[in-house]
Amino acid sequence: MKNEAKKLFRFLRTKPVPANTNEILALERTKLANERTLLSYIRSSLYLLLGGIGILQLKDFESIKWLGYVALAVCVIFLAVGIFRYVLLSRRLYKWNRILYVDTVSEKVQKQVDTQDKMQNEKVEA
Repeated sequence: MKNEAKKLFRFLRTKPVPANTNEILALERTKLANERTLLSYIRSSLYLLLGGIGILQLKDFESIKWLGYVALAVCVIFLAVGIFRYVLLSRRLYKWNRILYVDTVSEKVQKQVDTQDKMQNEKVEA
């Protein structure tokens, strides 16, 4: 069981398994969902771009050229909204990640780090 947990948490920044593991993993899932959402905005934008260009290329339907221009405008709006939302949520997640990372450093781990630092300083001085 411990080996499975080590494999699961090998990509985390903290080596001892933190107490707030659920919150950290929830942030990772949210980051991935944010990326998927951005990709879906890009995909929708590209579909609107192709549809708008396709409608503008039709010669028999001159009366619906306005629909092609509307599709191109909505394409740009979709892309801008998608990028804006991605950047906004990424910044918020970065702040939360910093807060959770600070909380994961327990006193025991901090004492171990302090002890290791003292030992290294003694070696350097000697």
